[in-house]
Amino acid sequence: MSFDDYVTRYFPVDAEVSSAFDRLPDKLNEHGYDPWGFQPNIAKHLYSAIGRPLYNYFRPTVTGLQNLPPGRCLLIGNHSGQLPLDGMVVAVACLLHGEPPRMVRAMAERYFPRVPFLNEMFARGGVVVGDPINCRNLLEAGNAILVFPEGARGCGKPIQQRYQLTRFGRGFMRLALQTDTPVVPFSVIGAEESIPSVANFKPLAQMLGAPYVPIPLHLPLLGPLSYLPLPTKFYLDFGAPMTFSGLYDDEDELIDEKVAVVRDRIQAMIDEGLTRRPSIF
Repeated sequence: MSFDDYVTRYFPVDAEVSSAFDRLPDKLNEHGYDPWGFQPNIAKHLYSAIGRPLYNYFRPTVTGLQNLPPGRCLLIGNHSGQLPLDGMVVAVACLLHGEPPRMVRAMAERYFPRVPFLNEMFARGGVVVGDPINCRNLLEAGNAILVFPEGARGCGKPIQQRYQLTRFGRGFMRLALQTDTPVVPFSVIGAEESIPSVANFKPLAQMLGAPYVPIPLHLPLLGPLSYLPLPTKFYLDFGAPMTFSGLYDDEDELIDEKVAVVRDRIQAMIDEGLTRRPSIF
């Protein structure tokens, strides 16, 4: 049985998710796929069986979605939580509560396409390898692209560094300048505490070829159950679009200055959100 057949047979479709997908623009080939492997009919099942339950589990409060401009944009935010759960919650929020619904295309680490089953699931659900050419082509096709410029550095940070942004890469800014794309900053609060990790088991990560292997806070006590996320409440906030001008192939120092503006804006959104959060749960 193929991956697509398995998903359509065993993953039921949620009516609200299906309705949102039906409102998306149709830019598919005669077989129902786009050039990057996205298949809306399969994605309906994946979002219904995986994305929607995760979204309900974390019960996100979403603000600022009206700031998403029509057409292409880069959604740039903080990454955390050991697993890419924050990206899925952001994507479901944009799909279900964007007006019109937005299909967010996430950029994934190069490690994931090498993982069986997960690679097909990501492709059918609209995730693509975080390659500059992929991203530029998607932007030129009018897509909303989700990028976490911290990469694995942000997702795998220990709990003692929670809500402290790590270094941002320059790639998203060069693409924004090259394609004249607005940057929409957003913050995610709540993911940091979902799987609290105290360290990265680097030798095992190197052995597996993974970006990191977290050591959860309760690992000795709970064993493998330590990797199950806690039902923390997420808060998503999308800020006003930011536009930049200049040469996309400018000196690194000049690009870094623009990146710092976005990073500082996201850190300010995080700090402000933390002051308003009543509790972790």
